[in-house]
Amino acid sequence: MALFSLLIAILVERLRLLPSQWQFDALMQSYHKRFWDRDSLASTSGALLAMALPAIILGLILYLLDGLFFGLFNLLAWIFVSVICFSHQNLRDTFKKYIQAACRSDVQASFRYASELDCCECLDAVNERDLGAKVGQISAWINYRYYGAVALFLIFLGPVGAVLYCTVRYYSQRELSLNNQLQHCQTAKQALLEQGVVADNAELADEPSHIKMPLVQEIQKLLDWLPSRIFSFGFVLSGQFSSGMLIWRKLALQWHSGAKTLITETALASEASIVSEMLADDTLDSDSAKNAPLSVRETLALLELSKRNFILLLTVLSVLTIFGVVS
Repeated sequence: MALFSLLIAILVERLRLLPSQWQFDALMQSYHKRFWDRDSLASTSGALLAMALPAIILGLILYLLDGLFFGLFNLLAWIFVSVICFSHQNLRDTFKKYIQAACRSDVQASFRYASELDCCECLDAVNERDLGAKVGQISAWINYRYYGAVALFLIFLGPVGAVLYCTVRYYSQRELSLNNQLQHCQTAKQALLEQGVVADNAELADEPSHIKMPLVQEIQKLLDWLPSRIFSFGFVLSGQFSSGMLIWRKLALQWHSGAKTLITETALASEASIVSEMLADDTLDSDSAKNAPLSVRETLALLELSKRNFILLLTVLSVLTIFGVVS
């Protein structure tokens, strides 16, 4: 069921068949606003319940559906959950807008769309080539966080594991995004104070208030520890093995290495051969790659590496399914 569900989910995501209000982040926003407030999420028990409740409910539903109509309802539940967890059309649209802006040499729009791809960190690129590398790393990270990790949890823990991971990811991203907004607001206020400009009460009221959600980042790091090492090793196998393996071995064997650092650094080290392959290819895509701006060429190489890695994951899953290791 895992392989069939993944293939259907990828097809639906590519064809944009799922309405935006049914995509996972939209459903999580509705779930968060309807059932939780700041005070309840400020407690440890409330935070744990908020992250675990969707997976618990799904587990109960799957238990009740088990065996009905020769497992047909169970299969439909697998497909339905996979389609929801894999649909992130807003990220795809933002990435497309970045490519279009970069190709028309609109530097300001390129930086704006690049910053929208990852709202959790400040984009510290200083030129177009650096921007291309940064966005390429972001695309590798997004490919892991929104597709690769979800696929691994779906394969080994089923829909319950995929929903648990996506729920924790939503609250982790929300926490980091709110912290980043608060930091920007404090930086802007400090700049006004240094210039002798006194902010009025209306401006002070615009500063986002945020109560930290306990344990969410710790649980996210725990959930990412093994999948990030598996998925980043796929970059090594899909790209330049020697340089990629050097970085992967250095970071993956350290317990405290962050998932994002492992994914982005391994992808960047493994993509060197992809650029030369794209430029040496005689197809139409290579012509566009040769003529592409510097801010796009590096991004396209890392995106191609991410695609190869995901195809490798599907291939391994197919082999495991054939031999009965994965159902």
